[in-house]
Order: sequence, then structure tokens, then C-alpha cells
Amino acid sequence: MVTTVTNSWAGVPLAQRKDQRRAQLVRAAFDLFGTEGDVGVTVRAVCRATNLNARYFYESFADVDDLLAAVYDEVATELGLIALTAVELAGRGLEPPLRAGIRAVLEYVAAEPRRGRVLFTGARSNPLLIERRRQSQAMLTAMFLREDSRWRDDEPERATIRAVMFTGAMSGIVEQWLAGALGADLDEVVDLVVPHAVALAKATRRTR
Repeated sequence: MVTTVTNSWAGVPLAQRKDQRRAQLVRAAFDLFGTEGDVGVTVRAVCRATNLNARYFYESFADVDDLLAAVYDEVATELGLIALTAVELAGRGLEPPLRAGIRAVLEYVAAEPRRGRVLFTGARSNPLLIERRRQSQAMLTAMFLREDSRWRDDEPERATIRAVMFTGAMSGIVEQWLAGALGADLDEVVDLVVPHAVALAKATRRTR
């Protein structure tokens, strides 16, 4: 259920009002997408949820796809920052950063399942979101390559294969986690996934 917002713009500068209205529309779209799928995200629905006139919708977005893109980008950016921070704080070695990154992703979607639906499982036939997910996958792959200093002396081809396999596998794991196929114990899931991630890293690393 989306909560209707009562708006009061008294004393708020014009530019700030626009930013606040945009943020409200994005939040409403996130709620609707996360509960009803992309079909639930319409101009009428988000305007009703935010108590905004349709002209305010078009003040910030060209159409519903434009709004959906904003929702996706906001969630993907937040997850990227959280995962990157977790990896950077994990320390050196092979297993700690992998464990930290895997846990960060699963905790993020577990805390709010709608995030996972936006990022991984919702609107699979929407061309805009298909492209957004492709871009997000490429971004995560690039982050994996950039941050994993242990493998910077590896051949580029090996490092790229490892990064692509890891990020692709994580997408599948998140989908199965959200579907309930991996059980409800996050610690247990992480403990099961990490050895496979470590084995993948070792298998594709250059032999010295």
C-alpha cells in the first residue's frame, strides 16, 4: 500500500520544490514497482500516491519509462556504493573482500525486497530496464576489476572472464534468494556461496 503524501510548499524555494516533487515521484514509483511491477507505475498512480498534479510529473519526467529509469538508477547507485564500501573495508586477502561483497548485496535486498525486484526480477520485458540492467552489470564488472588489487598483475582476459562470471553468478544468486529457493538464513547462504566464489577466483587466476 502506497501512502498518500500531503504537500506543503510554503516558504520553499522554487528549485527545491521541484527537487522534492521529483523525489516524491521516484519514491512512489519505487513503492508501486516493488509491489505491483512496472504495470502498476502509471502517471495517474504516482500522482495519486504523491498528491501531485500531473503537470508536476511532466515537470521532471518525459514519460513513465523516464521515471522507471530514475528508480532503477537510484537503487543501483545505492547498492553499488554499499558493495564498494564493504569490499574496501574488508581488508586484503582473497576471501574477505569476496565475502564482504556477497554479504553486502544479499543484505541490501533482504532488508527491502522491493530493491531486488527493481534491480533483478521485475519488468523483464521492458527494453529500457533490460538496457539499464546490462549497464549495471557492466558497471559491477568494472568495479570488480578496478578494486580487486590482488589480481591487477593477471592477464586482462583472465581478469575479465573472472569478473563477468562472478557478477553474472551474483545476479542469479540474488534472484534465487529473493524467490526463497536458498532458504531464509542469510549467514548460511553466504557461507555456501563464498567457497564457490573463492574457487572461481583461484581457477581463473594465472598460475605462477
